[in-house]
Amino acid sequence: MTSNANSVNIKNDRAQSTPASPPARARAPRYHHGDLREALIAAGLAQLETRGLDTLSLREMARTAGVSATAVYRHFPDKAAVLQALAYHGITQLGERQRVATKAAGGGRAGFVASGMAYIRFAVERPALFRLAISQPTALDQLTAAPEQIVPAMRQLRATVSELFPSAHDDEQRRAAALHAWALVHGLSQLILDGAIAWEPDRIERVLDHLGTEVT
Repeated sequence: MTSNANSVNIKNDRAQSTPASPPARARAPRYHHGDLREALIAAGLAQLETRGLDTLSLREMARTAGVSATAVYRHFPDKAAVLQALAYHGITQLGERQRVATKAAGGGRAGFVASGMAYIRFAVERPALFRLAISQPTALDQLTAAPEQIVPAMRQLRATVSELFPSAHDDEQRRAAALHAWALVHGLSQLILDGAIAWEPDRIERVLDHLGTEVT
């Protein structure tokens, strides 16, 4: 009995002295090619929201996505390419907001005003992304580009103006009206972001409604 008891005690002592196995390391996320690109864009957008454009870091984007810094360069050759991708995301999202707002308002003049309000709200709610998206050099050219090359926000603006204009007006007049409308909503957006005027939706909507009477 004594030897058995001693044997049990020895086993217990060995069990207690054996170091515990280290916890399993969490595996880094594994992405397919397209998934990683989208994850990096999402990380860049998050940075824009919290820190602004000036401090955008590719290394931090990589850390957020759970990959090495060199992995970023498999999808984006440099920071300029990252900014272009983020800008395209922003202008696409802006266009979708305008499309939804126009449809919800029933089109026509009400849709025109709703589209402009969606533009300004996007600027107010996501100022860093808005500034980046609009600052890209191709934005202004979209007003005169071929339809298949126009980014969604500009396509929506041209479609809305075309709907409002009588059929007698030619394409050049429609382009001028689209530029007029864009200049107004963009100017209002910038004035609000710069603190020159207050963000008062009702008042801004009245301004846009007045523009709607000019183009109908």
